[in-house]
Amino acid sequence: MDIAYLGPAASFTHSAAKYAFPDETLIPHAAIPDAIMAIQSGAVDAAVVPIENTIEGGVNTTLDYLFHFADVPIQAELVLPIAQHVMVHSGNAAAWKSVQKVLSHPQGLAQCADFLQAELYGVELTATPSTAYAAKWVSEHPDMLAAAIAPELAATEYGLAIVKRDAQDIELNQTRFAVLSRSPVQIRLPKGEEKTTINVILPNNLPGALHKVLSAFAWRGIDMSKIESRPLKTSLGEYFFLIDLLSGGKTELLQNALQEIELLGGEVKVLGSYQTYLIKKKKAGEA
Repeated sequence: MDIAYLGPAASFTHSAAKYAFPDETLIPHAAIPDAIMAIQSGAVDAAVVPIENTIEGGVNTTLDYLFHFADVPIQAELVLPIAQHVMVHSGNAAAWKSVQKVLSHPQGLAQCADFLQAELYGVELTATPSTAYAAKWVSEHPDMLAAAIAPELAATEYGLAIVKRDAQDIELNQTRFAVLSRSPVQIRLPKGEEKTTINVILPNNLPGALHKVLSAFAWRGIDMSKIESRPLKTSLGEYFFLIDLLSGGKTELLQNALQEIELLGGEVKVLGSYQTYLIKKKKAGEA
């Protein structure tokens, strides 16, 4: 199998993909949309993309592309512990607190906001397509006094020196990754919950529309683990809702709930019913 992931090598997505598919061919892509469109077009057999983080919440690019551009179902979810480390070119290790620029994925910068405020206040923050991209850039520009926030795997991959470990704001930091594929996937990792993810557009001019939609799940005893709104990108004030449901053993009840929502005038898109898998790191500090 060919598996697309958000690269380059040594990104957190790369690490999650390696745990889930240790014997498959992993193909890096420069941005999340590129990985999603690779599976959408059939260029690869599956794609692994980040979907939510403990600290920063939903990864909006992924959520929007799954709604607006892709029709490939989620076949599995991977939950990876995240440790963000600050790293510099080895020649700049002694002067790391004098760096002029810090690079990372927007999620990486946001997850380390407290550290950056306390230790590197006023330093230019530069967003990159991935954490590994930031590490690769720092390694290729030894003349620049710059730092990357990235996983330990990236420091090893690109020969950088880690000057601050675990710079994320909270210790229990995790990221959820969606595995997209048109066919079921086989993953040998510890199992978590069984979930179903849907998108809902509320019916127009229906008082209490969101309450009615959520009630369709509540009175059937279907637990909701997440709800998030995103703009429809049609006009101001119009949204779709992304809803995660704990659907294990409740397939018929869930189908009845979705039918009820449609009878109310809502539009429903099922992104997938899938198993969650929990990744346990093989060694301390591994990305």
